[in-house]
Amino acid sequence: MASAPAVRTRITSLFGCKYPIVLPGMSWISDPTLVASVSKAGGVGILATGPLNPEETRKAIHKIRSQTDKPFGIGATLLMPGASENAKVAIEEKVPIINISLGKGDWIADGVHEYGGKVLTTVTNAKHAQSAIDSGADALMLTGHEAAAHGGDVTSLVLIPSIAKRFPETPIVAAGGFANGRGLAAAISLGADAVAMGSRFAITKESSLAHNMKRIVSSPDSTESDTLYGTNFDGIPARVLASDESSRVMKNPAPLPVVMYRAFNSARKMNIPLYKVIPGLITQWEKMYIIAQFGAATESIMKATVDGNNEEGVQFIGQSQGLIGDIPTVDELVQRIISEAMEVSSRSFETFSGGRSISKHEGSELWEM
Repeated sequence: MASAPAVRTRITSLFGCKYPIVLPGMSWISDPTLVASVSKAGGVGILATGPLNPEETRKAIHKIRSQTDKPFGIGATLLMPGASENAKVAIEEKVPIINISLGKGDWIADGVHEYGGKVLTTVTNAKHAQSAIDSGADALMLTGHEAAAHGGDVTSLVLIPSIAKRFPETPIVAAGGFANGRGLAAAISLGADAVAMGSRFAITKESSLAHNMKRIVSSPDSTESDTLYGTNFDGIPARVLASDESSRVMKNPAPLPVVMYRAFNSARKMNIPLYKVIPGLITQWEKMYIIAQFGAATESIMKATVDGNNEEGVQFIGQSQGLIGDIPTVDELVQRIISEAMEVSSRSFETFSGGRSISKHEGSELWEM
């Protein structure tokens, strides 16, 4: 079966990909296999480096390149220990795209732009969007309230057109609530140039997410309402899969001694030296307490994501889980999304053009920007 025609937007032009679809970096899910699969299918895969040390990051980059010559990226959550070191590795390896979040990345932008790479910065509001652009971002990933993990407090329906109006020269990747072609077409209409689909790509055959979690999320019984959102799990506003365990941990934050013990234990398991953690606890207590909470949550995340234990673990998931009902291959999913988006866009065009229909080729050109 022939693949859908290429779709031209500012993001596909900027990143050199075929389709305006992005796999965001999700710890223990966005690994080299899934990243390469999404890039080969025409999108852009972003490697999650949070659980990796610099040596592991370099090996992962090499593994991706052994599987595809298509554009890909790596994530750098700058608030977390080890992120800057991993970003330096990515710059040394001339990774095409670096996705920055939770931190100022002007020095990353300088390094990336030297070899012609691009910087995609994740933000949740206009203030952070302006700061990202001032720091050299080539594009913004807008994370709406619907998103898995750390979405903002504004829904994608409002966030996308608001930021698009404020910063018309900056390409936008919309994240939060997108899992099918209808969502992609809607995002383009709202002013975005691409979508990121973390929850949807997590439920594919190539994804390393534990099969039991894939089964739960793709079940007919799973709906858009089966998530919880709050700050008590890992210190940052986060959305997780609703369960008895996630309900328990979302009610109250863990006591400080428990947080610190789990954080140091997680740092040890992730090969993060304690000398990188302890100084921050003394000089930047508020910021490091958030990091400690995040580290304390790691054990629960891994129990669900890696082990598939939904009784004792906690799984990040977006409200788009209500749109997920199967476990396809990445390529099957991408083709389905593009075909559906083109069909929906064509119908919308007919509605607002007095009933005149358009060809599939014209439909793809509707997205050109």
